[in-house]
Amino acid sequence: MDNEANATDDVRMLGDLIQDIEIAMLVSIAPDGNLISRPLTTLQADFQGDLWFFVSATSGALDDLDQHPRVNLSYANPEKHVYVSVVGSARVLRDPAKIDELWHPAAATYFPGGRDDPDLRLLKVEVASAAYWQKSSGLVSQALRLMHAVTGAGPDELDENGQLRIRP
Repeated sequence: MDNEANATDDVRMLGDLIQDIEIAMLVSIAPDGNLISRPLTTLQADFQGDLWFFVSATSGALDDLDQHPRVNLSYANPEKHVYVSVVGSARVLRDPAKIDELWHPAAATYFPGGRDDPDLRLLKVEVASAAYWQKSSGLVSQALRLMHAVTGAGPDELDENGQLRIRP
């Protein structure tokens, strides 16, 4: 399998891992060098290697990203035991067509002027790579739990983790 096919599989897997996780924690570097985390709602429905968010033009995050565009996004779904750490580069845009594509009524809570709110910006994160951790729930994991329950030996859970390469 060539690198492009592997990248496509990794993009698909990342999309599958985060599809049910609404909130991501964006970690950026503040002008003073400190790391800052902010919650954002992921908007992109069909993950294609970029993640999209609405942000406020007056957010401190925009100052951070001007100086340091490299970011980390953390996703967690404790109920399903899925945890994902995404690394990428962020850009702030004002693209009316993309805003129309991603707009949803709940966004009006933060942007009462709607799609034309002067404070509304798009944050595009071009994903470079991701790491993930999840508990397996398949047949092998069930067999290990049964073995552990009966004999008291061996692991009681089988965890899976890996690296995903989205862009070079």
